[in-house]
Order: sequence, then structure tokens, then C-alpha cells
Amino acid sequence: MTYTSQVLRHSKKVRNATNLVRHDYLVLVRCFSSGPSLPANRANDLFKLRKAGFASSADCCESVIPSMISVVQKQQGISMRTGSKINAPTAGMLFSHKPSWSEIQYGRSFCTNSGLPPHQEIGMPSLSPTMTEGNIARWLKKEGDKISPGEVLCEVETDKATVEMECMEEGYLAKIVRGDGTSGIKVGEVIAITVEEEEDITKFKDYAPSASDSAAPAEKPPTPPSPPKEEVTREPVTSTEPKVSKPSSTPAEGRIFASPLARKIAEENKVPLSSIKGTGPDGVIVKADVEEYLASRGKEAPASKVSTGVAAGLDYIDIPHTQIRKVTASRLLLSKQTIPHYYLTVDTCVDKLMDLRTKLNSLQEASGGKRISVNDLVIKAAALALKKVPQCNSSWTNDYIRQYHNVNINVAVQTENGLYVPVIRDADKKGLSRISDEVKQLAQKAKENSLKPEDYEGGTFTVSNLGGPFGIKQFCAIINPPQSGILAVGSAEKRVVPGLGPDQYNFASFMSVTLSCDHRVIDGAIGAEWLKAFKGYIENPESMLL
Repeated sequence: MTYTSQVLRHSKKVRNATNLVRHDYLVLVRCFSSGPSLPANRANDLFKLRKAGFASSADCCESVIPSMISVVQKQQGISMRTGSKINAPTAGMLFSHKPSWSEIQYGRSFCTNSGLPPHQEIGMPSLSPTMTEGNIARWLKKEGDKISPGEVLCEVETDKATVEMECMEEGYLAKIVRGDGTSGIKVGEVIAITVEEEEDITKFKDYAPSASDSAAPAEKPPTPPSPPKEEVTREPVTSTEPKVSKPSSTPAEGRIFASPLARKIAEENKVPLSSIKGTGPDGVIVKADVEEYLASRGKEAPASKVSTGVAAGLDYIDIPHTQIRKVTASRLLLSKQTIPHYYLTVDTCVDKLMDLRTKLNSLQEASGGKRISVNDLVIKAAALALKKVPQCNSSWTNDYIRQYHNVNINVAVQTENGLYVPVIRDADKKGLSRISDEVKQLAQKAKENSLKPEDYEGGTFTVSNLGGPFGIKQFCAIINPPQSGILAVGSAEKRVVPGLGPDQYNFASFMSVTLSCDHRVIDGAIGAEWLKAFKGYIENPESMLL
């Protein structure tokens, strides 16, 4: 490299360095020139906002720095010798830290496409560890609105809840790429464009991100859209290279350029690509073009697949999958296929538990508190049993068994959208009144689809109660990975029990509970020991107060 330039003053975003450091991963690279035109003791600092994608300093230097220098060239009119390459030894020292899930807000990238002013492409954020795609519930900002840090930009429906996505920097919302109600947006796909200057808004009226931008916004796409890999292998290398500097809207040699997703949808619906007009960059056919073509023919892709194989005369309705139902289905399938389940059932006498609950509720009503349910007492007993038998408060990994010191109980809550499992943290240390309040608050948030990631992540054990609400006597629950146990609670019923004499009998209330165990973590004797401890707390509830 024979020439570089300082880029720390290239935009208002950099002048607001406090926000950059607080919200993004800042990678600082000091590049030293070995050329004769620049003294060795002079260096220029380059920076690039880092998405969670560069695995090493070499990756960063190979891809980030050249693209950043290109940005400076366009914005400041700096000329640079073509063909110069920055590699890891030239770059020097790289400072960074590995991000965590809680730190990653949303993906975005600085872009300087030909003919467009500097702008940012905001990608679909990854708001939970299991999220692979999301839906746009609604936009709270309109195109042309001014945005400031901390303001809510839109509501994103994740795999488990609806989460508000906040603005990170000041600017203007120039283009909404994915409107209200758009579903199935992959993590990283472009959903909006922001600009620094208000006069740049009108230049993005007809903007449409390319397929490569949507799939990997952190990578710099080639000038002409790349065809699918199978076509690249069949074409000679020399047939595409000369056209990089002279892109043409007409595909060379009769080839049709389309994004992989557009090709897939077209193949599923048996639509020839030659009959579709592409509206993407350089005439590339994108997903929206195929969907518009299908709509113009009065045909929808999902309907064709659902209707096949359906007997004539059947009356039915197709209910679309919600995000939470998709994730629940995949996780439960993974659980049953990969976790060796076994089940232990025990009957517990709950007469004393009911008496204690009656007394506690009398005190709660006198003090204006909320009533305590049987499920609250079950959660407390399960938490204390996990503290007494910590082997059941563990998770399996390929290298070790992780035993948790915190006892965080997930509570299964059924809603119209699907099954949610909000978490009661440190349940062994909380009183019954506080557990009751938290369960009611989280259940209400689950029904309103307003749970946040911190409301359901980090559980170590799950309790599922179908007895009290639905009267189910006994059932076996599926383990919620990566946990190793789940307790299925049935209903209490009156039974006849033998008395002291041969002709004497008594009545008592019994509740059946079934513990589902991961045999890789919890051996049979350990599971039985946990159930014994749990039964002791249920049948002698005063011991939970000690």
C-alpha cells in the first residue's frame, strides 16, 4: 500500500464516536506503509463498524479495509493506486472483543452504491439465540421521518415474542424495504435504508437491495449480480471477468440472472424465468418479481402445494404457522430425536398443601395481596428440590455436564399464538408472594405477545401444569433443551385410603407428577432422589418456609 487517508472525519456518524463505541463493535486497525512515498513512522488509522462475522484479523484486513478505503475515495476524492492489497502482516494490530447475544442489537452496513449517496442498510436483527427469521409487525416510523438514538423504529416479531427495535444513530428513514406484516425475513436481510442528510431521501424512492445484499449485508457484492454456483462452474472464467467494469442490463449469451430464492420459487411453481422481467440491479430477477408474476396469474405458491393430494369434497382451512409455533416444533422435534427420555411418576398427598394455601390466601386478602395458586407452591417445591439435588439442575454438552448454581424455573404458558415458557429467576430464593406476582405478570405478557428475551431465556428447569387449568390426571412432557428435566403436574383428586382398622378408611387428595429426565445427565436413582425431595416439600409444605 503506497497511500492511505484518515477516515475518522468522513461523516457525522464518526463525530458521534460515543454512540459508535457503545452500540457497535469497533475494530481499529493501524496500517503502516512500506512504500517510499510515505515515511515508516507515519500511520493512518482506519476503522470499520464490525458485524459479528470476521473470524480473524486476516479476514478483517482482506475485506474490511479495502472497502473502507473505497468509501473514503468516493467521499473525499482521494486517488489510490489500483491493485494494492492489504494483508494481515501489513495491517498490524487488531483490537476487538467477541460479542454476546445481549450486545447484538441489529445488523447494518455502510454502503456507497454507484449513483447513490452514503447510506446505511439496516438488516433484520437477531434478537434471540434461536432466531433464524422474523416478521415485521409494524413500523412506528414512516419514510422521510427523522430518527434519533433510542427512538423505536419498528416492532419485530421474533421466534418467541414481539420486540421493539430502537434507532442507534441520528438520521432520516429514507426507504422501508420490508413493510408492515412482512413475514419470513431471514436474519441479516435488508429491511430499511437510512441516510444522514434529508435531501438524500428522494434518491432512494425506487431503491431495491440486491439478493446478495439481503443475504449477507456485511459482504461487498460484486458489481454484476453473481449467478448460482452450479451455473458458475459450467461457464468459463473468462466469460464473466471482462464484464465487471462494464455491466450490461442484457444478460450475456442468453443467460438469465436471478437470485437463488427467486429461482427456487420459480422452480416450485414451474414458472420459466424467461417470462419474468427482473427489477433488481442490472435486471436481476428477485423474489418480489416472481411473486408479482404469480399474483398476476391468479396463483399463489403455497396454495398449489397445499391443494395437491387433497381429496375432493373436503372442507378445510389452512392456518399459517406463527413464529413461536415453528420454533417450538423444531425444538421439540430435536428434543425427542436427540435426548434419551425416561419418565418417573409419583403420587403426592396435597391435603396439608391445600390447608397451608388457604391460610396464606387469608393473609394475602387481608393485606391486599394476590392469591397464591397451587402452581406457585409447586414451583417453589421444585426449586428447593433442585437445590437439594443439584445434579438435576444441569445440562448436557459433548465435553462436559454443566451444573448450574442458579435455579431458574421456566413455566409453560399456553396462548393463542403458541406455547411460551417465561422464566422465574432464582425461584429457590424468592417467597411465594413474589413468585405468584411474577408468574401472573409473565403469563399476561405472554398472552399479549410482549415478552422480551430476558423474560424467557436462561431457564434451568421447566414446570408444565395441565392439571389445575385443564383437569389432566397425568401426562409426560417433552424436555425443553438444553435443560435435562421437566416436571409434568396433573390434577388433584380425592381417593380412598386405608385407615387404622381393618374396616376403616379415609379420604385424601392426591396429585400425580411425572418427571421427564435426560438419561445422559440424570441417572434413574438421581431422578428418584429428586422426586423424593419434591414429594417431601409438597406433603410437608411448612418445610419450604425453613
